[in-house]
Amino acid sequence: MDENNIPEEELDNIMILNDENGEEVKFEFLDLVELDDEEYVVLLPVDEDEEEGEVVILKVEDTEDEEEESYVSVDDEDTLQQVFEIFKDKFKDEFNFVDDEEE
Repeated sequence: MDENNIPEEELDNIMILNDENGEEVKFEFLDLVELDDEEYVVLLPVDEDEEEGEVVILKVEDTEDEEEESYVSVDDEDTLQQVFEIFKDKFKDEFNFVDDEEE
């Protein structure tokens, strides 16, 4: 086992991003979804404090450095829902999705 008890074979899928407070947050990369000529990443927080199974969807933006990408939050609920529906359809046989309406 590696640091934070993440099996070594899963480390390739782990991304470390900085949150709005500048603190590092670990995510498991699940998928890259294209919608309307834009790319979105679907991530699962590795932190135990997060609600179990809740994914994070971020928009991929290019930066001046061609080797780096920037990830920004998506405020449009319709876009988030469309990206999530594409993700769910793609992985319906791999994940057990719970249809839970937002409160």
